[in-house]
Amino acid sequence: MKIRNQKDFGAGIMYMVVGLFFTIIALQYPMGTPAKMGPGYFPFYLGILMTVIGLFILVKSMQATAFVELIPQFNWKVIGLITGSVVLYGVLLPIMGFAVAIVVLVFMSASASHEFSWRGTLVNATVLAISTYVVFVLGLKLQFPLLPFFLQ
Repeated sequence: MKIRNQKDFGAGIMYMVVGLFFTIIALQYPMGTPAKMGPGYFPFYLGILMTVIGLFILVKSMQATAFVELIPQFNWKVIGLITGSVVLYGVLLPIMGFAVAIVVLVFMSASASHEFSWRGTLVNATVLAISTYVVFVLGLKLQFPLLPFFLQ
């Protein structure tokens, strides 16, 4: 069989690898029963589900009716910006606080897109900062530094 849609083929392989990884790791934990789930129960079945979805996507990518699509050239700048923004968030969180770290994360990762606009990114950063504050600080009572260390 010929791979007609390389993007879907790659996505299917990725899903299968991640699913099998979680399935194998989950086997090291007690499974429990559906009535009393152990710590390995949910990751095991989620891994199985991801593997099956990956297999389905992989098979669909090789069908004669699949849309022919090649994998484009790997863009290292985009990968670096997105990965770097997550790493920078982790570094900035204890130093500059939650609010600044979220804004930097959103602006840096949004600059990787060719559809970047300052106004849309500012709205996105504001909504994300408020919603994560409500969920994690107010709802779950997690203690994050909210402002930079020199303002506390």
